[in-house]
Amino acid sequence: MILHQLVDYDTLRLIWWALIGVLLASYAITDGFDLGVGMLLPFAGRDDVERRVVINSIGPVWEGNQVWLILGGGAIFAAWPQLYAVAFSGFYLAMFAILAGLILRPVAFKFRSKRDEPRWRSRWDWVLFFSGLVPTLIFGVALGNALQGVPFRLAPDMRIFYDGSFFGLLNPFGLLCGLVSVAMLVMHGSAWLQLKTQGPVAQRARRYGSVAALLTIVLYALAGVLLWSYIGGYRITSAIDTVGPSNPLLKTVEVHAGAWFSNYAAHPWTRAAPVLGLVGAAGALLGLQLRRELFTLLCSALSVAGIVLSVGASMFPFLLPSSIDPRASLTVWDSSSSHLTLFIMLVVTVIFVPIIVAYTSWVYRVLWGKVDEQAIRDESAHAY
Repeated sequence: MILHQLVDYDTLRLIWWALIGVLLASYAITDGFDLGVGMLLPFAGRDDVERRVVINSIGPVWEGNQVWLILGGGAIFAAWPQLYAVAFSGFYLAMFAILAGLILRPVAFKFRSKRDEPRWRSRWDWVLFFSGLVPTLIFGVALGNALQGVPFRLAPDMRIFYDGSFFGLLNPFGLLCGLVSVAMLVMHGSAWLQLKTQGPVAQRARRYGSVAALLTIVLYALAGVLLWSYIGGYRITSAIDTVGPSNPLLKTVEVHAGAWFSNYAAHPWTRAAPVLGLVGAAGALLGLQLRRELFTLLCSALSVAGIVLSVGASMFPFLLPSSIDPRASLTVWDSSSSHLTLFIMLVVTVIFVPIIVAYTSWVYRVLWGKVDEQAIRDESAHAY
């Protein structure tokens, strides 16, 4: 027997659908609090020392946290090439804006303290703010548009035609999802600041985080109501070939409101994702009020994971629906790489992801503890 046939094709497709969700949720949890701290920087810190405390709370870990974005993007490229092609070409300007923000962030970290001039440092503080806000907002907008369907179509030879525009992404539901993303990561960043700082910075983080947690609950619930009532969901109406070659055009699809909630009825365990999103945010709100640092961060992380994973749970088996030709929508069963490719990637993932997790855990353990404001003032024991 050929080695890759030890795991059948449809199982590998399911495994990689789950792994993509885990990788994206891991990125949202880890780099999410970095982005949230960036958005909080001009408000949680009122003078230069306080802002340096905020920056140094994420200074040792922000670069390593971005590995999950690299892994997620690489996994999509290898496991779901058609999804990668449509998303990264159709959302080109949106992706460019995200990358611009992510590129400006390390520049701001490195250059902020090069000059001891208030105006110079203030400008870089606002660069850090926007480099947190822009990617966070656009990631949420992109997920909102994925739930509504993206204007692309496929020719019989699988050529991709994208008929949308950047400003077309900025529709009301997409912007609402963007606001959910912003509120969620501000909450997460506040939980991290409460854990890593003390004094006035931690107090302000708790205040802003409480508002963000409440907004996360309200906006996420509102998005769910709109998704149920007004946003058309997708449902496959033909037989599904789970083991055949990838060809999205070999199916029929219908669109109707509320279809995105059918998985929750058919598979009750999937309800855990949206429940975690709401209960986790409520727990973070309670933890911020009670000053329970680890409890708050854990609840915030669970909320972030639940909200991100609820998108995948709602859409399964769809990966990216098409709003102009539903038949061309990409699903788990008809847009993956070959059986052999998925198996080789799985072997590599099983070997290397535990190494990444172990190393990351060790780094967090070594760098545990609060940022010392006095060390910032003495110009010692700090990164930035």
